Amino acid sequence: AALTVRFLTRRFIGEYGDMEFIYSHNLTVDGREILFHIWDVPNSQAEEGSSEEKRIQWADSFVLVYSICDRASFNILPLKIQFIKAAKEGQSQEKVPIVIVGNKRDLHHQRVVSSEEGRLLALSLDCGFYEVSAAE
Repeated sequence: AALTVRFLTRRFIGEYGDMEFIYSHNLTVDGREILFHIWDVPNSQAEEGSSEEKRIQWADSFVLVYSICDRASFNILPLKIQFIKAAKEGQSQEKVPIVIVGNKRDLHHQRVVSSEEGRLLALSLDCGFYEVSAAE
């Protein structure tokens, strides 16, 4: 949620509840107006099942965010990505765009997941990879 709000408002808010939201946002990219619809789902609500399948079918691309300070948030990514790919790519031959984002880069002193681990995971699953800090 912090990363989504930072993208939408350019402000950082550190604490969020455990709720999902759908946001809409216009952005000009390379001179073209792009309308984003973002379905922000906290990990606690992102369980595999019919509601997860509905979200996957709704989306055109995916940004999966983990905390570099939380090994568990990183460890669930391979299963989530396999679930997404099975649901989306099973219907067509097109590759589904997925980006893995390691957040909280500013908290490097609490890091438990290395940048290299994130890069290697993204490479092995054919995803994009970034490390960021929503706070910065």
